[in-house]
Amino acid sequence: MLVDNYSRKFKYLRLSLTEKCNFKCSYCLPNGYKGCSAKYLDLNEITNLAFAFKELGIEKIRLTGGEPTLRPDLIKIIQTLKEVVGINHLALTTNGFRLKQDLEKLKCAGLDSLNVSLDSMQESKFKEICGTEKSRDIRYSIDHALRLGFKNVKLNCVLLRDLNDNEFFDFLEFAKSRPVSIRFIELMKTGDNKSYYERHYLPVTSFEQKLRESGWEQLASTSVSGPAKEFYHSNFAGRIGFISPYSKDFCTTCNRLRVSSVGGLRLCLFGQGDISLRDLLQSSDDRKRLKVMIATALKLKPQSHRLNEGLFGDMCSLSAIGG
Repeated sequence: MLVDNYSRKFKYLRLSLTEKCNFKCSYCLPNGYKGCSAKYLDLNEITNLAFAFKELGIEKIRLTGGEPTLRPDLIKIIQTLKEVVGINHLALTTNGFRLKQDLEKLKCAGLDSLNVSLDSMQESKFKEICGTEKSRDIRYSIDHALRLGFKNVKLNCVLLRDLNDNEFFDFLEFAKSRPVSIRFIELMKTGDNKSYYERHYLPVTSFEQKLRESGWEQLASTSVSGPAKEFYHSNFAGRIGFISPYSKDFCTTCNRLRVSSVGGLRLCLFGQGDISLRDLLQSSDDRKRLKVMIATALKLKPQSHRLNEGLFGDMCSLSAIGG
C-alpha cells in the first residue's frame, strides 16, 4: 500500500489523458487551449502505469484531461484498464460535450462512474461561463447516464460570485428526483486567473450552512472518496457536496495521486513540478523499478498545499492535469 510520511494512504489515481480541451471556460481557458501538441502516453504506457499502481494498492482510477473524450482511443483505454488490468472502479471526468453520442459505448467498455461539469442550468449563463451552448445536451446526457445504470453520476459546478451563485436552489431542485451528486467547487487561484479570482471567488461556507439548517446531514467518506464533503436528505434522491480547498485541514485526508498526460507524477495539484515516470513505462519488465520509484517519490509529498499563503506552485491552468 502507498503511504506517505503523514500516514495518509493512497488508493485513488487521477490520470490525465490529454491537456487539450474544446471548451473556453472563463475560469480556466478563456482564450481556448493554446498548448503545443505533446506526445501523450499511449495505450502500452498507460497499461504499464496502471498495472504498477494497482499492485501498489490503487483501487480507483479517474480519467481526466483537459477533455479526455478528445482522445480517439478512449474506449480502448477504458476496456484495457477494466478487462486487462482489472481496475475495480474506473471513472471519467468530462465537460460532457461528446456524451450524447458516446455514453452507451463508454458504459459497454466498462466505465463505472461519471463526473460531468455543469456550471449553470441556464443556457445563456452556461455559454457565458463555458463558451458553448451545450447545457441542454449535457443535462439530457446526465439523465441518460442514470437510465443506463452508471454506479455514480456526479455534477461539478465551480461556484462563481455574480455568475452562478444565484442558481444554488435550482441545482437542489435538479437533485430532488435524480440520484446524482452535485458538488460545488470553490474557485482556485492559478498563475493565469488572478484578476478573475479576485472578482468571482466565493467560499462555500454559507451554502453549506443553508443545507445544515434545512436538515441535510453529512455523509462519511471512504478510502476512495474524492475531496468533497457530501450531504444527504431523506426527501432528496440526490446528494450535495462541497469542495473547499481553502478550508482548514483540507489536505489531511488526501488519498489521491495524479499523473499527467505525458507521464509526470504530481504529488500535489499546487506543488512545484512533476516527477517523470515515462522512461519506466515502456516495458512491463520495468514494473518493479517503477513501483519503487513511485513509493520513493511519495515520501516527498508535502503535508499541505500553500494556497492560503497565496502560493500555487507552477500551476498555471487546471486543464493541464484535470484539477
